[in-house]
Amino acid sequence: MPTLQQLRYLVAVAETLHFRRAAELTHVTQPTLSGQLRELEQKLGVQLVERSRAKVILTPVGKEIAARGRTVLRDVQGIVELAKHGQSLLGGTIRIGVLQSLGPYLLPHILPELHRSYPSLKLYVREGMPQALLNGVDDGSLDLLLFPLPITGADLHTVRLFREPLWIVAPYDHALADKDPAERSDLKGETIMALERGHRLHEQVRELCEQYGANLALDYEGTSLDTLRQMVGMGMGLSFLPALYVRSEVLQDDQVIARELRGRAPFRMIGMIWRRHSARQDEFLTLAGLIRSILKGSVQEVTVME
Repeated sequence: MPTLQQLRYLVAVAETLHFRRAAELTHVTQPTLSGQLRELEQKLGVQLVERSRAKVILTPVGKEIAARGRTVLRDVQGIVELAKHGQSLLGGTIRIGVLQSLGPYLLPHILPELHRSYPSLKLYVREGMPQALLNGVDDGSLDLLLFPLPITGADLHTVRLFREPLWIVAPYDHALADKDPAERSDLKGETIMALERGHRLHEQVRELCEQYGANLALDYEGTSLDTLRQMVGMGMGLSFLPALYVRSEVLQDDQVIARELRGRAPFRMIGMIWRRHSARQDEFLTLAGLIRSILKGSVQEVTVME
């Protein structure tokens, strides 16, 4: 029978398609990993990996076994988590994924208080693009996400945390500097810049441009919120930026101004996402409640969900 460690080696090779990187990922030497994979192939009686100097390719059966191995490893991790959960609430390690456009501006508000209240809780934080983070929850490398909602998935459980307004940001000498709040009609015909495709904010800003009669800039897309802010400051267009980022960075930049829109402001809903059958669901629900309480008492820019 295959061992769990051999399955880990196979999954690592499937993820990296590179023996050295797979060995580094699993903290063994490359000869050890290669030898264990050959032993696994002998046990199963099939070739799992095609080896050459140029590249590593999984055979069709190798891909299928790696996919099933990933599920087995995730289930075993769930058993370990269940045992830890039985020992103490919020006392172990939680692996959290968070968007690059959210983490640096949200986490400083909540992590210090969580550490003071639960000193034995360890939070491993990984930033990334949306699809990579969702894949991490699916394959078990991440426990939960702080992520924009809605999201679909039969195997995912979601809870709402807070609603974060999107502010319109313009150069300091733009006509909007004299308007506070701004009107939706002020955006008609304006050039609006967004994060590059693949970000959830890109699609949301595109929809806002259609709604307000603005023009989405397709030639100048930002790789980060900072690059968007800097391009706005250079007069290349306007942008919708999240309130937590505005509080952290925009209000300190004299090259740009931020304005709310009159009436109900556009917003993104931020929630927590985890695997539906996670053994730590009670812990995650408790953590969601703690995050809401911390934000409600200290961050006026967002609307905490009850």
